[in-house]
Amino acid sequence: MNTLFILNDAPYGSERTYNGLRLAGAVARREGSTVRVFMIGDAASAAHKGQKVPQGFYNIEVMMGNVLRHGGAVGICGTCMDARGLTDGDLADGAHRSTLTELAEWTAWADKVLVF
Repeated sequence: MNTLFILNDAPYGSERTYNGLRLAGAVARREGSTVRVFMIGDAASAAHKGQKVPQGFYNIEVMMGNVLRHGGAVGICGTCMDARGLTDGDLADGAHRSTLTELAEWTAWADKVLVF
């Protein structure tokens, strides 16, 4: 099953991005599942590399890595990156600058689309 997760919220503050990535990681681990995550709006900042959080607190960068290690893909809205001053070099390993055209392609590819 092909599942697309669209994340909209900032990495910390609300738990929407956290919960979206938790579910994306769980789905990615299922045999026969393929996951793609698209970060748009404030979620673009969730892909920033080198996140340092207090001990015992969740780390969004690590959670993205869980999706990627299980064959998933993570795309970041390029326009949203630009609006937040993020460059390609700021992105966590495995995440890539993306476009709405790619999001449209991923949406057509997906059996299920979940929006957080």
